[in-house]
Amino acid sequence: MLVLLAVSGGVRGAGAQDVNAVALGDAIAGLGVTSRVMLIGAHPDDEDTNLIAWLSRARHVSTAYLSLTRGDGGQNIIGDELGEALGVLRTEELLAARRVDGALQYFTRAYDFGFSKDTGDTFAHWPRDTILGDVIRVVRAFRPHVIVGVFSGTPRDGHGQHQVSGILARAAYDLAGDTVRFPIAQFGPAWEVPKFYRAARGNAQSGTLGMNVGEYSRLRGESYGEIAGRSRSQHKSQGFGALERKGPIMNYLRRESTRVNDATPAPSERSLFDGIDTTWRRFSSRMASAPTARAALDSLPEAFVAARSAFDPFHPQQSLSPLLRVRRLLHAVCRPGYVDLCTAQREVPATSQMPQHNRFVVRDADLDATINTALRRIEDAIRMVSGVTIEAEATEEWALRQHHDVFVTVYNRGTDTVLIGDGVVIGEADVGVTTGARSIAPGGVLRDTLVGAQTLPTRPYWLIGSMARVGGMFTAPARALPDNFQQLEPAVAYAVTLASSREPMVIQERIVFRYADPVKGEVVRPVAIVPAVTLTIAQPLLFARADTGVDRTIDVRVRSSASEPFDVRVSLIAQGGFTVDSATRLVRLVPNQEHVVAFRIRAGRRARTATLRAVAEYGEERSRAGFQLIDYSHIRPQRLYRNAEVTIKTVDVVVPEALRVVYIRGVSDNVAPILSQLGVRVTEISAADIGRVSLADYTTVVIGPRAYEASPELATSNAKLLDFVRAGGTLVVQYGQYEMTQPGIMPYPVTINRPHDRVTHEDAPVTLVERGARVLNAPNRITAADFEGWVQERALYMPRTFDDRYRAVLAMSDPGEAPNHGAILVAPVGRGTYVYTTLALFRQIPAGVPGAARLMVNLLSAGFGATP
Repeated sequence: MLVLLAVSGGVRGAGAQDVNAVALGDAIAGLGVTSRVMLIGAHPDDEDTNLIAWLSRARHVSTAYLSLTRGDGGQNIIGDELGEALGVLRTEELLAARRVDGALQYFTRAYDFGFSKDTGDTFAHWPRDTILGDVIRVVRAFRPHVIVGVFSGTPRDGHGQHQVSGILARAAYDLAGDTVRFPIAQFGPAWEVPKFYRAARGNAQSGTLGMNVGEYSRLRGESYGEIAGRSRSQHKSQGFGALERKGPIMNYLRRESTRVNDATPAPSERSLFDGIDTTWRRFSSRMASAPTARAALDSLPEAFVAARSAFDPFHPQQSLSPLLRVRRLLHAVCRPGYVDLCTAQREVPATSQMPQHNRFVVRDADLDATINTALRRIEDAIRMVSGVTIEAEATEEWALRQHHDVFVTVYNRGTDTVLIGDGVVIGEADVGVTTGARSIAPGGVLRDTLVGAQTLPTRPYWLIGSMARVGGMFTAPARALPDNFQQLEPAVAYAVTLASSREPMVIQERIVFRYADPVKGEVVRPVAIVPAVTLTIAQPLLFARADTGVDRTIDVRVRSSASEPFDVRVSLIAQGGFTVDSATRLVRLVPNQEHVVAFRIRAGRRARTATLRAVAEYGEERSRAGFQLIDYSHIRPQRLYRNAEVTIKTVDVVVPEALRVVYIRGVSDNVAPILSQLGVRVTEISAADIGRVSLADYTTVVIGPRAYEASPELATSNAKLLDFVRAGGTLVVQYGQYEMTQPGIMPYPVTINRPHDRVTHEDAPVTLVERGARVLNAPNRITAADFEGWVQERALYMPRTFDDRYRAVLAMSDPGEAPNHGAILVAPVGRGTYVYTTLALFRQIPAGVPGAARLMVNLLSAGFGATP
């Protein structure tokens, strides 16, 4: 039962897994397929969705995508999440894509630190042996017959992280069988991959093998290209919505190495698996000493055929008997159990790098992986045919971790009486499931109440711990279990026995909170386990002007998830010259409501950077943290826990009293609120409001990064913005992409190279080219010190050439490259001033870089009474 719980828990959405004729047909059609393919790329959106969907859905190949990173260093066109929060969002987007195309999803511990131009920079952030070890661990866990490297592993990949993924993909092919360099105890059982390919996508000339991934499915009534389009469109934070294409779509791969069919020229291959025996017969010779197991193994191919022949979407119960026979045969080949699953000969000492469930030597890694896949498919098929459906509900979306009631309804929509065992709530550890004798007749319903007791809050597993990440690496090694199967939310499990055959199975379902929305209808949300008390501070970073001292109000938001009201003492602990008006506040917390506790903090002009921490005490308990909710309609909501603290940075900055700013936010743009903290009078409007707002009362308009791309209506209102400049205003435009080269967007033309110029080293030297330029001197004098402490990058999408009417005030470049002058361009337009900057201010200012804030104030003030 434990193994069934592990392998049949499978992929679940917020509610029940799909149960329909297509899902059942897929599970049955894939029963006899034993081939496995893994694609390896650097980022979530590097995947070849067309190939993945075709392999997984059309050919029922067990398909996996290994992304080295979770995409933490990218940008976000649907929200404000950056860094680790963006990594959580993009992880969920990949899992949403996998729910569409049916593949498995793995990650390494690499943190996406941003764009890199070469492998040297990348390996400086990702120690080569550590990241290669993660890839080896995942490859040995999945045991692919074919690895497909998404990238070439050469400089033409255009991104250092892309190139590294191509290098590591090939290294994993070469070294996954090396147990000296990668010991079994730490990296899992050895596995030699038979074949290695590189993706050629739509390039027939560079490929050696082509396939029509746009094939049409009569069962589904759509093509696999359409499925791939839906899968690709889950990458919403990257703006990768794709067409669901009908008709043929050719995809190509290039064979780079093979261990099985060297004599066959690569262009002569007809299949990825040419030279690989993917039939069940390949295991027969390995069963000489186990005649019973061998007899079961030899009977499987015929049993698979019988199960497929019995499939009738209108009478699914006809498939039950042949499906049960297949499962009995699989069990006869290898008994389920952690210690005896086909393979375990002796126990290997556990290590911190090796999960408990992966501590055993595998005699036959291929058979182990094949049986696990077949068992997962057969359990899914039997569950669907049985007609047993479970709904597990809580009364609140956020459940207290000590205990919570779960209300379970078991429906028997099949044609056989079923016996239901005692249910359990699954926590962090695997649990047994006892067999009971409560019967449900066809059409019947059973209701149950369970009590859950989890000890840890629901959170992304790779972010657990105070030191979850160090530099460019998360501290937790890659997991052997795909992220599709990671139990993020609490679930229930029931032992179900089909009365007529006495055949048992385990059905698992996530616990959800369900309600009716007047417009949307039924809304289903996965339940999360949370602490009894959580604290958050909305703005974890505050800037303050050094010349004025500090007098601010800090709001600490306190929330109770307990079932009864109770008192809590809330404190804000000050340091570094800051004082708090009251050290402790006594608050009466009401269940499931948020209470705002306001503290007034003060500091004199000499105060410098300090971090203030909030704590809540209740009884013998203390709480210091709360969570950021990451929630969009296309993903499962996730919670990113952080300590409730605020860092206050005092900045030597002068802000002109006359400055009045209109701010139009761009992509991943949290700059405007921080400008307000510095005393800049900022009014935020949307791009759609430009035509309705009078700009006459403002000195400056700011356009956020990539705003012209994210808001098409901005281009239509651009003439009004340029008229504002001609009339004497200042327009500050933060970086855009190639849309900035379109006529009429910028006042004078620029060119942007393909691939674009950027400075990826955050500590790259900066030359002040125009030392007398107003934007470098007023109201704040900018020096080299203002470019210290920058994060991730300097500038991106920098113009390669620009009209002579622009003045370039800075020059910078990555090591070994010619200086680029496109970081700040200033030009007179009529009586006003136009400023275009490609500096990554959207990263620096929210990260608390004082020099970036000082420079931004100067850019806002660029047109004050002088030639730019």
